[in-house]
Amino acid sequence: MAPHSSTMALLVALLLLLLIALSVPSAATSASLAGVNYGRVANNLPQPESVPRLLASIGVGRVRLYDADPAVLRAFANTGIELVVGLPDRCLPSVAADPAEARAWARTHIQAFVPATKIAAVTVGNEVLTGTNASALARCLAPAMENIHDALAALSLDRDVIVTSTHSLAVLASPSYPPSAAVFRPDLLPYVRPLLAFHARTGSPLFVNAYPYFAYAEDPSGVGLEYALLDPGAAAFTDAATGLRYANLLHAQVDAVYHAISAAAAPSSKGCRVEVRVSETGWPSAGDANETGATPENAARYNGNLMRLLAGQKGTPLVPGTPLRAYVFALFNENQKAGPSSERNYGLFKPDGTPAYQLVGFAVHQDGNSTSTAGMGGGRSGSGEGSPGELVGESGYFSISTALPNLQQRVAAVAAAAAIAGVSVFLRLF
Repeated sequence: MAPHSSTMALLVALLLLLLIALSVPSAATSASLAGVNYGRVANNLPQPESVPRLLASIGVGRVRLYDADPAVLRAFANTGIELVVGLPDRCLPSVAADPAEARAWARTHIQAFVPATKIAAVTVGNEVLTGTNASALARCLAPAMENIHDALAALSLDRDVIVTSTHSLAVLASPSYPPSAAVFRPDLLPYVRPLLAFHARTGSPLFVNAYPYFAYAEDPSGVGLEYALLDPGAAAFTDAATGLRYANLLHAQVDAVYHAISAAAAPSSKGCRVEVRVSETGWPSAGDANETGATPENAARYNGNLMRLLAGQKGTPLVPGTPLRAYVFALFNENQKAGPSSERNYGLFKPDGTPAYQLVGFAVHQDGNSTSTAGMGGGRSGSGEGSPGELVGESGYFSISTALPNLQQRVAAVAAAAAIAGVSVFLRLF
């Protein structure tokens, strides 16, 4: 073969490699670790059919629901959005007592909608062990989880749909800081241990609702605002018992749960066999006069920093090998939620589909596919300029996807190989 023919063949091969590099998406992006809670305790929200488009407009592909409303499940059919659905607290007694009830619920709310609707998990109750009906429902939780799991197995769905439970940090005894000191409340251990055994046996994660905002609001003089907001420049804390360094409060809260799991485990068990995922976390954009720190600026900073944290594809200091997964609370402001004003102001969006504040950290798309693009223009958060190295899209928002950096790395690798072979490859990305 002539020299120029050999060079041409090499160039073609390298260009084919480049096309593969361009076309294959990153295996794991920050978007795959982030989700949003879609609560509906309101009387002014958009119809469920419009919600998938709104989620697509901010690059979110995972959603947690608090029930399994058929209308909502139909709205998410054929969208590719992954759902966590909820078995409501009121169903626990009957499902725990009667496997037939569990099978009927699984057929009606899961089997009837998959695979068109992508259901990945069922949360059995919400904060059952610490809720208002804890004394009546606590003993039902583990049996209900077992029966739902068995029902899914009977339908050959247990490999696709996991069963889990969701808990507030109130399951931990006080104090739970530093993380190494955390243990479960002694009165809850009879209920917690069967749950942990279930999670370990089935491989399902334990969900926790973790809110640094609550810790800051309760003690603003003792908890640094930057530390609670997950700011990269916040003063770090070192747990003296473990030597682990905590750069933000969310990591400390999650590791407190990991330590509690280890403390509750049987002496013969080794390490943390149950993964902890954050089912709710967020920051209110408004509140009552006495609710310190509930501002749009702080909400933007917290959720933007959370997206940055998830984009790092890293775990906590105690469990660094398991990337942290989290669901932001919440998609909408919900005007019928009880409690202080902050409870009604956790939404990323107002009911009309406009952002409640600058959505820094989300991959905002302005392609006309969202329910509304008003308020989604360019700009920075109220906290100032973005950090060096953060990716900024044409809309002015920071992209949470790691696909672009990985793509650039793959392109660079191919270009380097071409250069070594003596072939100049010029690329222009539009």
